[in-house]
Amino acid sequence: MIIELKNNTDSKQSEDFAAAHEGIRLFYNERLLVVTPSSMKQTKPQFDSIIEKSWLMDSDIQLASRKFQAETRNIKIGNYTSGMAQTLLTIGPCGVESEEMIEQTAQLIIETGLTSIRAGAFKPRTSPYSFQGMGEDGLKLLAKMRDKYGLSVVTEVRDSTHIDMIIDYTDVVQIGAKAMYDHGILRACGQSQKPILIKRGFGTTLQEFVQAAEFVLSGGNPNVMLCERGIRTFETKSRFTLDLCGVAYLKENTNLPVILDPSHAMGYSYGVPDLARACMAMGVDGLLIEVHPNPMLAKSDAAQQLTHNQFRALFETLKPIANAVGRSII
Repeated sequence: MIIELKNNTDSKQSEDFAAAHEGIRLFYNERLLVVTPSSMKQTKPQFDSIIEKSWLMDSDIQLASRKFQAETRNIKIGNYTSGMAQTLLTIGPCGVESEEMIEQTAQLIIETGLTSIRAGAFKPRTSPYSFQGMGEDGLKLLAKMRDKYGLSVVTEVRDSTHIDMIIDYTDVVQIGAKAMYDHGILRACGQSQKPILIKRGFGTTLQEFVQAAEFVLSGGNPNVMLCERGIRTFETKSRFTLDLCGVAYLKENTNLPVILDPSHAMGYSYGVPDLARACMAMGVDGLLIEVHPNPMLAKSDAAQQLTHNQFRALFETLKPIANAVGRSII
């Protein structure tokens, strides 16, 4: 249940109300709200005089629900604003590997008229012997590309030990599939106002996925986006299965911008263009596509990254699809 208290409610009244209902009190979009577990369906009558409005919810998808806010949230990233018929197309390598390769990527982004770059500096790898990323040195290279070319930077936080560093360097904090349940990360992101991009865990239900976003929203940060990047099924011929049915559900039932990552879903570069075109046809708020100057030499996720020429060819086919569904690519 979400309860909006009247503007003239003083701090003692609001604290008493929250304490009496075991709620979470927060300032949100200049409104004083109390969010309780969805199992609570009514408030105590002695507080009726300070209640402006309330919303009954059937699950703990609450602040993210279209029942609470019908319109998609307007989240600004550089020249892009979600909920405005724009699709943010963010490209870059799996990880920052050198200044030369990240410079080449930035030049490709400028050439194609795009505005954001993605790459990891801290890599949450399955094997301890795999490339773990360049750490803060990688963040500095991404910041250098932002300063030089005016790009927005999207990069991933691996764990809560360096969340403050990521927030300082990046324009969008990406919470990866393996970190989605890390409450230290979620709580820290809730205390920031930076846009937060949460990737769906590959064994996560849609309910669990959106509830992870609720941790950030209930902390006071309204700037949360959801990223579908594939779930684990019985199929072994692709890395994961991109859940477009789930995307349809998220678009219909949540007010959070929905981003898709066909690269991690497919796991093989040959299938990324077709998946990307299918994603664009759904009118999503953004796409993440992994692109590398020479994927054969990539230190991580080599098989799924497109070459620059492959991306150029894909980009030309995405434009008419975006136009057909009434969107522009930025």
